Amino acid sequence: MFGDMMNMMGKLKETQQKVEETKKRLDFVLIDEKSSDGLLEVTLTANRSIKSITIHDELFNDKEMLEDYLITTLNKAISRATNVNETEIAAVAKEGLPNIPGMDRFK
Repeated sequence: MFGDMMNMMGKLKETQQKVEETKKRLDFVLIDEKSSDGLLEVTLTANRSIKSITIHDELFNDKEMLEDYLITTLNKAISRATNVNETEIAAVAKEGLPNIPGMDRFK
């Protein structure tokens, strides 16, 4: 029993290390998003850090429209990046967690 506990603790530490490595790797996974007409483009990492924003000159003529484009496009990109991030982290965490009876009920 004590050996099982030590094995489980070791596996949890290993999983934690893999999660941290995955988080670092996600800094290099890029998510590109464009406005529907292509006048605004943003690139984020899967860790939701903005890498670039490209704005077509036409948008500089209307401040409110530019703000709307930024909000809409950034929110779509953040949503996609969050989905990639959570999926990757969950896969690594699930792979390394011990099989504890009854824990499957908490999905």
